[in-house]
Amino acid sequence: MVTRRHVLAGAGALGAAAVLGNRTPFAQAQGKKTVILASMGPVTGNWDPTSHTTLGQGNFEKLVFNGLTRALMRDGEADKLEPALAESWTLVDGNTLEFKLRPGVKFHDGKEFSAEDVKATYEYWSDPARPAASFCPGRVDVEVVDPLTVRLKTDKHGYPASAWWFISSVIQVLSAKDVADPKTLEKRPNGTGAFKYVETNGDQNVLHAYDDYFDGRPKIDELIYAYVPDANTRVLGLMNGQYHIAERLEPEQYASLQGNPNIFTRKGMTTENKYLHFRCNKPPFDDPRIRLAACHSIDRSQIMELMGEAALASSCYISPMKFGFNDIPGYPDYNPEEAQRLLAEAGFPKGEGLPQLEYITSIGFYPKTKEYGELITAMLQEQGFNVQLTVLEPAAWEVAIYRRADGQGQGHMCDVGWMTPSPEPDLVLRPNWHSSAALISGVNDPEIDAVLDKERNAPNPEERLKILTGETFPMMAKKVPSFSLFSALTFHGAAKNLEGAVYLPYGPIDLSKADLV
Repeated sequence: MVTRRHVLAGAGALGAAAVLGNRTPFAQAQGKKTVILASMGPVTGNWDPTSHTTLGQGNFEKLVFNGLTRALMRDGEADKLEPALAESWTLVDGNTLEFKLRPGVKFHDGKEFSAEDVKATYEYWSDPARPAASFCPGRVDVEVVDPLTVRLKTDKHGYPASAWWFISSVIQVLSAKDVADPKTLEKRPNGTGAFKYVETNGDQNVLHAYDDYFDGRPKIDELIYAYVPDANTRVLGLMNGQYHIAERLEPEQYASLQGNPNIFTRKGMTTENKYLHFRCNKPPFDDPRIRLAACHSIDRSQIMELMGEAALASSCYISPMKFGFNDIPGYPDYNPEEAQRLLAEAGFPKGEGLPQLEYITSIGFYPKTKEYGELITAMLQEQGFNVQLTVLEPAAWEVAIYRRADGQGQGHMCDVGWMTPSPEPDLVLRPNWHSSAALISGVNDPEIDAVLDKERNAPNPEERLKILTGETFPMMAKKVPSFSLFSALTFHGAAKNLEGAVYLPYGPIDLSKADLV
């Protein structure tokens, strides 16, 4: 499955700064409170949430849309949900999950929210033809019991309905009217969230408080979601009052801002791991021995030293905030001798005969990607891999990492993180390594598919945990379609007079109760 994008070719960091440079942070004289959020990720020109899997746009959509539930994702509560558009939910039987919906909710266009919207959304979103179907455990049928009751049914699709328990916090509920008219769905976001989309101006998307929001009108009147790809530009804008929030600070920026009396700083664990993805459908990484040799060439302890506070050492394919996390026994370690043995066994002694390899990374999206990209490149070259590092700004990088319609993708390796709004491990595992999706790696391995299907189809969480830790993760460590480098922490900076913002560990910032004081 291929994610298709139409990326805005805006002015970038300088363009955003120029547009906002003469603007006051909020218009006191007019009585309007405006917050400007400097985002590290772009949004696409397609407003259909099922059309992409990008982090920047996903964060934006959390301001506009709601799911049936919300994932708490707090310490000690990482596997708990709270009500959103659903007030309660019950597993009726192995193939039926029932939701009781919140009454009195309206979409931004005035349409009343009801069970028909849930049915249209879930059946549309889980269609394998939709790029974001990779977030779903499979196709699902939705039974409308009454206007405020729905039942998710999986009996015709061969897996348990419990697989949707955590995913209910991920799927943004759309209007059935919009789903019936995809062109309208693509043109503007129409949700039930705290903020309503108004317009796009270059690299800025303007939102206004939604007066009829079911949880009370926000105190912020206007929110400008500005794409500012350069971390230095985000920080300078925060320091001079141009921005109220700066995402994804570098560790050194976070440390230097801690002494600033006008700025609030935050460090937090995330649901994200950082990966070195191999293009498994392209030589030479279609051979697991070459992938393993590359992994044994990389000394992750040096990467951790470089990353400092921005990374947590782990040897697993999911974050510690995900269900099933454990350090995998036998996970590939730094072992140059084993790397050389594998290269020779695969017919490339000391790397002789390997083609030139391109390693793609970004700058400004994640901390220190260029620096540790250079470090990994040097380590691979030392073992005989002929690697060239390509550094791209975020919009171009997001296009380059995903596979095209022909199944191929740029380069041979990609630096990618994967952050999802739920404790559900399959939100990471299936989009990245099941052959039905494999959005980046292109891996198509029956043994990996089998262990991923087995854990998804487990009859209960206890059995699923055993399969994940005892079969799924060890198989992936053996085949290494990707190399998980570390679990990520993120840093934010914000104006001290912005109170009540909630920084969620999966990327979005909840501003529904925030205020400028």
